[in-house]
Amino acid sequence: QVQLVESGGGLVQAGDSLRLSCEASGRTFSFYAMGWFRQAPGKEREFVGNIRWSSDSTNYADSVKGRFTISRDNAKNTVYLQMNSPKPEDTAVYYCATKSNIFATYANWGQGTQVTVSS
Repeated sequence: QVQLVESGGGLVQAGDSLRLSCEASGRTFSFYAMGWFRQAPGKEREFVGNIRWSSDSTNYADSVKGRFTISRDNAKNTVYLQMNSPKPEDTAVYYCATKSNIFATYANWGQGTQVTVSS
């Protein structure tokens, strides 16, 4: 079992930067990828991006491509979401989750961290 804890959220002005962290504990060797998702009030949860554990390759939603970057620190079992030039529409609760293999659905969801971007 993997446990995930997100942190780093807060209030940020549009155009500034913010870095979210997702620290994993437990069976961290057992997953294929880690993803970031977000859910704004009244909206469905949406995919932000992910990173494959074996290759460090990343994928991003079109809405954040070029502004957000996912990276990881193996020694700390932590994945980061660097948010550059955030926009008010990026305001949401951000979650991380793991994927055990290419065909699996995301699981082991963290509790989320609130990001609010003011204009």
